[in-house]
Amino acid sequence: MKDYLVRGLVNSKNCRVFACTTTSLTNVAQQNHNLWPCASAALGRMMAVTLMMGAMNKNKEKMTVVINGGGPIGTMLCTTNSDGKIKGFVSNPEVHYTYNDTGKLAVGLCVGNQGTIQVTRDMGLKEPITSSSPLQTGEIGDDFSYYFMLSEQVPSVVAVGVLVEEDNTVRSAGGYIIQLLPEATEEDIAYIEDKIKNTPPVSQLLDEGHTPEEILKMIFEDVEILDTQDLSFECDCSKEKMGEALATLHTKDLEDMINEDHGCEITCQFCNAHYQFSEDELKEILKKRQ
Repeated sequence: MKDYLVRGLVNSKNCRVFACTTTSLTNVAQQNHNLWPCASAALGRMMAVTLMMGAMNKNKEKMTVVINGGGPIGTMLCTTNSDGKIKGFVSNPEVHYTYNDTGKLAVGLCVGNQGTIQVTRDMGLKEPITSSSPLQTGEIGDDFSYYFMLSEQVPSVVAVGVLVEEDNTVRSAGGYIIQLLPEATEEDIAYIEDKIKNTPPVSQLLDEGHTPEEILKMIFEDVEILDTQDLSFECDCSKEKMGEALATLHTKDLEDMINEDHGCEITCQFCNAHYQFSEDELKEILKKRQ
């Protein structure tokens, strides 16, 4: 199944809905960063939510989401231009914990809950707009539900999941978001709570072959699918951009690279691509600055 996202409306229950499958792009992230299972699950969940949040934006604005919960995984960062393309990384890809009682991936332990979710939207204004909320569990889904309620005053159900094989490949990944509209009643809320309680984990449903549309229809029989969007993990790095980054370094740092190292290599933190700069190329960068 290709990675894609659907956006829908449920008029009878006064809510809007989003659902996605992100298995392939999560596998790309796993391969780029050699993520261990818990890191794959954490970043995969975060990318799914970020992509669905991007689909909420009408103006294709750039959005960057940062999570740092004080856990061993360190900082997690995802960025998208709300166009279905995403890139992301974690500071420490080599983390793997499981809960003793269930054997499930202990994402909450890896991420930690002593920190925040920070969402920055760049809408082309003078300054980007940033909002944040404290982490609750580190399990990602619960934390974003709290973020939507605290920062955007929108009651939301956020369900995300990632299944990882023993060889570290991602078997299934994706999620859904249900957001109540202002007209929602107590009956609407009770219906959704009851349905969610009896709906299997989203990673299991995706692993069984259910599409995002089918998952939404399990919860809402009368959901209206408004549109779909293809999704992918894509990095826009280039040697030119890396050269621009080098040009921002102090003159002494560039001179040390030229005189002592006779060149340098830069690695993209998002996709792990390597860029080589020769001594002559560094001299040219230095010359343009002077």
